[in-house]
Amino acid sequence: MTTPRPLSESDLPAVASIYAHYVEKSVATFDETPPGVEDWRAKAAAITGAGLPFLVTEEDGEVTGFAYAGPFRPKPAYRHTAEDTVYLAPGATGRGLGRLLLGELIERAARAGTRQMVAVVADGGDSGNPASLRLHAAFGFEQVGRLRSVGFKHGRWIDTILLQRALDAPATP
Repeated sequence: MTTPRPLSESDLPAVASIYAHYVEKSVATFDETPPGVEDWRAKAAAITGAGLPFLVTEEDGEVTGFAYAGPFRPKPAYRHTAEDTVYLAPGATGRGLGRLLLGELIERAARAGTRQMVAVVADGGDSGNPASLRLHAAFGFEQVGRLRSVGFKHGRWIDTILLQRALDAPATP
């Protein structure tokens, strides 16, 4: 099994491709147009420039997933709270890579001074993301809210489920 490592410049096309799959085929993200490599370069620079982790997994030279901890909100008082993002390549799901990425992300975010981590998971009914909910629950995230019909994508309204976890405890489930 692979070990998550920090994102490198050469990973950006694969990250863009993985994310584009979810933009186009799912409600896991509310983006409607896939960001390009330049967009990802800027996002990665902002995240790592803020001292937060942006990680990838790779197998046989291919990026199989990515995760990052981004600022939860832009206002200064939120600076110790991060929102996690985890995406796996379509053929790489169900093999424990999400666990590896989220576990390492929690550890690195805590070392960077993050005290609370939030996850926002789309819940589009039968097209929701139960795997993401299970993954976060395995790491001690608790459901703290639901925002109803806040996204409109693929012709329907979608809720989001808010999850939260304090980072003062070990990340291993």
